[in-house]
Amino acid sequence: MYYLIQKTLVECSPPEMKTGESQFVAVLTTNEWEEKKELFDMGIDLGLNTAAIHNTKTEVNYDSLTGTFSLPDRKNLMRANHKFAFALDEKGIVFIDDTNTAQQIIEKIKNSRQWKMPCLERFFYDFLEQIVHEDLDLMEGFESKLDRIEKDILDKGESEYPKEINLIRGEIRELRIHYEQLIDFTQELEENENGFFKEENLRYFRMFSNRMDRLYGTATSLRDYTMQLGDLYQSQIELKQNKIMTILTVVTTIFMPLTLITGWYGMNFTHMPELDSPYGYPLVIASALVIAISSLLYFKKKKWL
Repeated sequence: MYYLIQKTLVECSPPEMKTGESQFVAVLTTNEWEEKKELFDMGIDLGLNTAAIHNTKTEVNYDSLTGTFSLPDRKNLMRANHKFAFALDEKGIVFIDDTNTAQQIIEKIKNSRQWKMPCLERFFYDFLEQIVHEDLDLMEGFESKLDRIEKDILDKGESEYPKEINLIRGEIRELRIHYEQLIDFTQELEENENGFFKEENLRYFRMFSNRMDRLYGTATSLRDYTMQLGDLYQSQIELKQNKIMTILTVVTTIFMPLTLITGWYGMNFTHMPELDSPYGYPLVIASALVIAISSLLYFKKKKWL
């Protein structure tokens, strides 16, 4: 597909694209690029292999900018990334994509954007914005999930470590890496080493870079939150263990004097007067009850129970 960057993106044919009256956007498959790359006169040979794309980056060439995108799937961040490449110069930009991801983003821009001052820089800004436009809601969703997990740990006393924490931490890690790459990406564009972009339009890349800084900071805060929840869970486990140990200590302390009494009268010496007394047995029972009850009241007063 071929488009001219005018007040909106306007579909065109290759000859219309070559007139130079407007900057262009093209989306080609790898095979189409190999067949038609001479049409764009960018003087490059990408040698594209989508399997070899691992991150989002851009490289400065003598007469073009080339780069790759590796975009996490926002519906399932642990799934394989969407990968495609691009090449641009002052005349326009070409996306080389076998996944249809770039085409979907461009269709959204075509249907939703109108520009007073159409230019390649503004189009590229909107393209990058479409990649992350739902991420703030995604972050808020993560925060809500973590708040719920924290409440469950405190109120319900989770008996098992919430596995959802590890899943969220992994998803946030993928986004942090993605934002870091996008920051480097836009900083490279802002350098404008080849002068493809107008100086007054570099502000679009600064705006996007600032937004990525904020998202990166939010993702970092959420990652720290997941680590704090892990510590909170561990502290709750230790608190439960401490309560159990307190109860066991109290029970042991109560039964120590009772054990002493039973051991004492279990010696069965001949001249132990209590053994022959008709009140000996009831007195020992009463003594044991008094000791147990007074110990319980004492521990209750000290708030050890």
